[in-house]
Amino acid sequence: MGLQRPKAVVLLSGGLDSTTTLAMALQQGFEAYALTFRYGQRHEAEVKAAERVATFFNVVRHITIDIDLRRFGGSALTDNIPVPKGRESVEIAHDIPVTYVPARNTVFLSLALAWAETLGAYDIFIGVNALDYSGYPDCRPEYIQAFEKMANLATKAGVEGKHFTIHTPLINMTKAEIIKKGHELGVDFSITSTCYDPSPDGRPCGQCDACILRQKGFAEGGLKDPLLYNKDGERP
Repeated sequence: MGLQRPKAVVLLSGGLDSTTTLAMALQQGFEAYALTFRYGQRHEAEVKAAERVATFFNVVRHITIDIDLRRFGGSALTDNIPVPKGRESVEIAHDIPVTYVPARNTVFLSLALAWAETLGAYDIFIGVNALDYSGYPDCRPEYIQAFEKMANLATKAGVEGKHFTIHTPLINMTKAEIIKKGHELGVDFSITSTCYDPSPDGRPCGQCDACILRQKGFAEGGLKDPLLYNKDGERP
């Protein structure tokens, strides 16, 4: 009888970053428990994408938790604030954009930690990135290090000598490198969703920061993005 694989909770939004992160966790030999949030974001496309991805990779279990962050607002993703469109990639990384959702990764990681402790899993994967990203403060290495320290102070398992590790395999990768890595691991990018403001049928707008960074990554990685974009109806 073979050794039991270690369990890991993987935050899964249905985007290309979290999908590649899931593929990497599986490659490293973990049993994956995927966690998705319906947090009041302005569309259901990413939740549906997460369900497709979880099925594609045959994870042990996939849970979607409802949290209504629209009650707080304060973000273009959870409030009646226009999503920025048509910005240059240099401009995207200049300031913290209105698509930043206050404390979102802290909320998500806290619930992932709660589930992990229940499962007896001491590894949590999150697809944050500190290079080709939109300037979010909760995507930085120092934030992840601080959360990991807190996780080991604030849990029964941590106090009893277990050690939680927050894995960020994409943290120092460019978007092109992430896409190429996902491609190597067999990720089907056609089932992912990246757009901040997709149409009702889930087609990406092609103009928001997330779409621009995705298209830039595919172009620089020398690969074709399989998604159809609203801006011209053609594949980029």
